[in-house]
Amino acid sequence: MSAPKRKRDVQLNFRVSPHELELIESKMAQMGTVNREVYLRKMAIDGYVVRLDLLELKELLSLMRYSSNNLNQLTKRVHETGRIYETDMEDILQKQETIWAGLNEILVRLSAIS
Repeated sequence: MSAPKRKRDVQLNFRVSPHELELIESKMAQMGTVNREVYLRKMAIDGYVVRLDLLELKELLSLMRYSSNNLNQLTKRVHETGRIYETDMEDILQKQETIWAGLNEILVRLSAIS
């Protein structure tokens, strides 16, 4: 008598470090599963792949630095002269709006993942 044919007859093998194995086993425990093969198959098929566009984040960080520097310079000028220049305020407010719009877009994208 021959053994029945397996439904899944393609075997995949890969290596992990001891630390990576600990992480996998920890996540398995969080999900309440002990069958590693089932867990890894489920994650490979249904798991999320998250790719963050770091260029956008770097641009936001650059805008934050620029805005922060402008705010510091404006604060110094106000302390020295006792005057606030409207163009400086408009520039800072515009940069702040750009930053908030960018952050909002990132949050919208991240919320679409879950």
